Amino acid sequence: MAFTVQQIAAAIDAQAHGNVDLVVERVAEPAMAGPDDLALLTNPKFADGLAKGQAKVALLWDGADWQGMGLEAAITAKRGRFAMSGLSRMMDPGQSYPEGIHPTALIDETASLGEGVSVGPYAVVGANVQIGARSVIGPFCHIGADTSLGEDTMLRDHVSIGARVTIGDRFWAQPGARIGADGLSFVTPEPSGVEKARASLGDQGDVNEQAWARIHSLGAVTIGNDVEIGANSCVDYGTVRDTKIGNGCKIDNLVHVAHNVVVGNDCLFAGLVGIAGSTRIGNNVVLGGQVGVTDNTTIGDNVIAGGGSKLMSKVAPGQVVLGYPAVKMETNLEMYKALRRLPRLAKQFADLQKTVSKLGFKS
Repeated sequence: MAFTVQQIAAAIDAQAHGNVDLVVERVAEPAMAGPDDLALLTNPKFADGLAKGQAKVALLWDGADWQGMGLEAAITAKRGRFAMSGLSRMMDPGQSYPEGIHPTALIDETASLGEGVSVGPYAVVGANVQIGARSVIGPFCHIGADTSLGEDTMLRDHVSIGARVTIGDRFWAQPGARIGADGLSFVTPEPSGVEKARASLGDQGDVNEQAWARIHSLGAVTIGNDVEIGANSCVDYGTVRDTKIGNGCKIDNLVHVAHNVVVGNDCLFAGLVGIAGSTRIGNNVVLGGQVGVTDNTTIGDNVIAGGGSKLMSKVAPGQVVLGYPAVKMETNLEMYKALRRLPRLAKQFADLQKTVSKLGFKS
């Protein structure tokens, strides 16, 4: 792909400077940029790297002295990282999936494919499936019966979508994503040790060996518009009602959304997040890597949970939490400082005991 500096600046709503007809073929880090590359330099503290490369043009922060850097041209943006979103979209070479229906694809005769849909090698499309216009179904994907995918869907290879799933427009799924697995719903004939321990907060009473009986997943999965699901992430069916993910949510790799979970709009979940069953999560919630959320709880709007936090109870809207169990971030930091002081306090206490003992007092 090749674009002029002017074309790029216009596409990302930024300012072009200098030789705006200069042609850019790739994007590169400053120290690795060649003469046909656009160097990404949106943070002044990395400016020294520019001299190590051969870039003639760079994407810079607003007000940068591009001429003083020896560049022939520059693109400046008020918010460089946001400009990178549009720039990366322009320069993305894609996956080079072929257009049309591959001869090895298995498509049920009752399926309905919109205009311009592509289906890759060895993909399987089940009965009564509906796929919106301009969608791409990658190699080895499986779409179960009675499922609906909106327009401009992009399924990378090996994506599995179960039966009865409903997904909106502009859905992206990375390799290995699984939408519509059965939830972990099992029950014993008599109350199990887990149920007793939970009710008593620790005592499981007499342990009776019992077999687990499956509770089948009668619900499905509903996903809104503009949602992205990362590689090897899983969204389980609901038990009776649907598991739901709202519009605009972005979910990283190896994330698990369990049965009956309801997620609001524009949430962001980093890798290895686990959300247990029947939890409700509000809008604009951000969960850092390895965050765990207990079952049957509520996370309010605009909550941010730092990496590794374990949310064991309800979190009020707007809170920033951290730790295990999660508490307000400032409280967690104070607790951590106190924990680091414990060895010193223990030594001081031991020295005090010795002093008291020498004075003849008995402890």
